[in-house]
Amino acid sequence: MAREEIRNDNLIIGRNAVIELIKSGRELENVLIARGEHEGSVNKIIAMCREKRIVIKEVDRRKLDLMCGGANHQGVVANVPSHSYSSVDEILEYAESKGEKPFLIICDELEDSHNLGAIIRTAEACGAHGIIIPKRRNVGLNFAVAKASCGALEYMRVARVTNLVSTMEELKKKNIWLYCADMDGQPWCKTDFSGGCALVIGNEGKGVGRLVKETCDVTVSLPMRGEINSLNASVAGGIIMYEIARQRLGL
Repeated sequence: MAREEIRNDNLIIGRNAVIELIKSGRELENVLIARGEHEGSVNKIIAMCREKRIVIKEVDRRKLDLMCGGANHQGVVANVPSHSYSSVDEILEYAESKGEKPFLIICDELEDSHNLGAIIRTAEACGAHGIIIPKRRNVGLNFAVAKASCGALEYMRVARVTNLVSTMEELKKKNIWLYCADMDGQPWCKTDFSGGCALVIGNEGKGVGRLVKETCDVTVSLPMRGEINSLNASVAGGIIMYEIARQRLGL
């Protein structure tokens, strides 16, 4: 039997425990498999994940050892979210219930848990109605994200979608303008954010992806006067979020 002693509530370790977790239908962030483990019940887990479209990642066994604090993970670890996800429709319905035009944040392949947590915290403080993240290649609602949000995750709706570009196209049909935070755009402080809007924040290193950027309506930029040419994703996003909040409050 797999030991169930884990370092935090986001980790389910051991082959039998993960199999039962997948059977239960509970939402998972991903399943981590030790590199080279492809025999016996591990193959069953991989097949179950593929059937249910759960993200599988192969990682070094030493990483699993570290994550599990030395517990017997048997080469398999499942990550479960710290908070349940909402749907995009639920976010839009929430905005409508408040009698407000939608104010959304879209994260494009953010990899750092602390960045996403900080974005959630600022978004909640600015009155955003929800955050949209892609299912793949983006950090999910893990323990570190929840901690970095300092409680804001309990009040912020987060939707996780399979195809970010398709979701953005659907938002445009609902008269929500998409604003890409990236270089070589118009000044953030001279941009009209007063209608329904979604701010797109890109990857910490690569920025906003090409297809995502092409789908946006407007690119907005912050002035850079120093030697470096970019800001931390959560810092840049926070500055623009507060400009959106300022305009929506009529200040």
